[in-house]
This record gives sequence, C-alpha cells and structure tokens, in this order.
Amino acid sequence: MIARNIFRLVAVMIFCPLMAHANRGMFDIDRWYAMMDDIRSRAAAQNISDGMIKSALQSPAFIPSIVKSDTNQAEFKLTLDGYIERTVNANRIGQGKKMRARYPTMLSRVEKKYGVPPHIILAFWGLESNYGEIKSRHKLTDAFLTLIYDGRRETFFTNQLLALMKIADKNKLNINDVRGSWAGAMGHFQFIPTTLAQYGVDGNGDGRVDIINSIGDAMFSAGNYLNKLGWNKNERIVRRVILPADFDISMLDGKTKLSLPQWSALGVSNPDGSPIPQNEMIAGLVADVAQIEQLRAEHASAAATATMDTDVAPMPVITAYLTYPNFYRIKKWNNSNWYAIAIATLADNLK
Repeated sequence: MIARNIFRLVAVMIFCPLMAHANRGMFDIDRWYAMMDDIRSRAAAQNISDGMIKSALQSPAFIPSIVKSDTNQAEFKLTLDGYIERTVNANRIGQGKKMRARYPTMLSRVEKKYGVPPHIILAFWGLESNYGEIKSRHKLTDAFLTLIYDGRRETFFTNQLLALMKIADKNKLNINDVRGSWAGAMGHFQFIPTTLAQYGVDGNGDGRVDIINSIGDAMFSAGNYLNKLGWNKNERIVRRVILPADFDISMLDGKTKLSLPQWSALGVSNPDGSPIPQNEMIAGLVADVAQIEQLRAEHASAAATATMDTDVAPMPVITAYLTYPNFYRIKKWNNSNWYAIAIATLADNLK
C-alpha cells in the first residue's frame, strides 16, 4: 500500500499537466491500477515467475509522447526514387561492406544453417538499425504499459508485454534494461516480442537469446525468421524494368501475377531495351503509380497547350520492378513495397 501511495503521488505530479489524454479526459489512476492488476493476473496464469512480474511492473511510468506517436503516425510522402535515395545511400552501403568484413564467420554460419546469404542479412540489418547504430531509447515495459492503458490496441500490446516478460524470464534478462522503439520493436533487427519469441535463436552459444546485446543472436534470429518465411537464396528479389508509356497502371500494385513471357508480351523489357528472361517464373510488377500519373498529367497538359510550332517531349520512360517470390517474403517482415525494393537494392550493393 505504501508503494502504491508513493506511485500515486508521483503519478499525480507527472499527469496533472496532461489534462486531456488522447481525448479521454484526465488520467484515470484507478484504471491504471486495475490494468496493472489485470496484467499481474495474466502473467501469473501464464507461469511467468513472481520475480519477473515484480520487476516488470515496478516503478511503471506513463509516457505521453508514446501516445502521441501512436495516434499521429503521419505518412511521410516520398517518391519511390526518393525513398531509395534516402535508405540506400553511400554511407549505408559503405558501412555494410565494413560489417561484412568484420563478421565474415558469423554471416557464413547463418548462411550455412538457414540458407540466407550475407548480403541479405546485412541489408535487413542496415535498414532496420543502420547496423546497430540507431539506439532505441524507450524502456519497453513503460512503452507497452502506456499503449495498453491508451486502449487503441490494448490486446496487441498486452500480448507484447507478456511475451517480453516470458522472454526475459527464460533468458535471465533484466527486463528493465530492455529498450526499444515506442511501438515495441527492439534490437539490431527490430523484432517485436512475439516475433522474437517465435524466431529468436541463441547465435553465440551462451544459452540465452539476447538480440539487443548479441550480434550473433540477432543475426541468427533474422536468418531463422527469413528461413521460416521460405527464403530462396537461388532467386533474386526484384528486376528493374521499363514499361511502354501507355502501360495499364492498374497492374502495378504487385498483386497481378504473370509469367515472364506474359509480361514481356505486354511490353515489359530490361532498362537497355533488351527482352527480359523468358522462363516461366511468376512475378508481380510494382512501380510508383503516383509519379507515373503525375508524369502523364504533365505530358497531357503540355500536349494540350502545344502549338503547331511547339515540339512536345515524349513521355518519359516508366521504370518498374518485377517482383519475385522473395519480394513477398520481405513483405511479411514489413508490408511495404518501397521497403522490399530498398532491401533488394541495398542487398545488391552488398554482394
């Protein structure tokens, strides 16, 4: 009771300025305590140790900035080319090559066990945490408690917190030292706890899985995850191609799947104009549709205002990407066409 009263005093000091939390009125300390009791009960029912439950729920804090991040996830609009330029830059490529030289044995072990080549592991590592340089600042227990209280995705974040408690219990980790993003992603490859629970691997042989402090554990876990997603090291991820100016853009969402000869018959060709391979491999096709629509609109406007003496420049070449099965495996990791193409581009630069 004393501890609870102390926390109540601290809570009042922290939360009084937050008069309108997430449009739900003032912070409800009783609801916070009820939430904590519910988590305690759930954790005990799932055989999480008393010591871990106490550690996870000691000195809990509500973080208003996390709620703001969760409710204001504004899309930062970039063209596909702009996204690639931002994520696959010279510095990231250079750092990736250094990491390949620094960890050749570990990367080879991952490839031997899971069939995922070094340049693929490095590409994910580079995009997820810039090879471990991006440090997560949030104490994950606080992040999850905040998001559970907020209620928008209560069940999801409750499951994440319980999974984190189990992982820390099993691997003898200090749960209060585990830090991650505001949404609960952690470590070199930014796994959420439920993903880590399913795919985490002890890569350095110390009997624990710690993807934050052990690069070996992080690499092996990433390799295991990609392997379970069906990664095929004998297949490429994407092929950059060009399209006719009048190509049907409704086919450019990656969902339409055709054989390569069928795409070829529709005018899809290599960037130099040569035919794409004619094997029967099935692929989708992805492009920056918004950019294509803008180019077409600009071209149509120029044509409409042209006079007899004005030359109208031809419609610019449309660039797209044939997307093979590994592309869709990447999307199970991160459901973004742009992300999958960036992984492919960075990986190609790290071969």
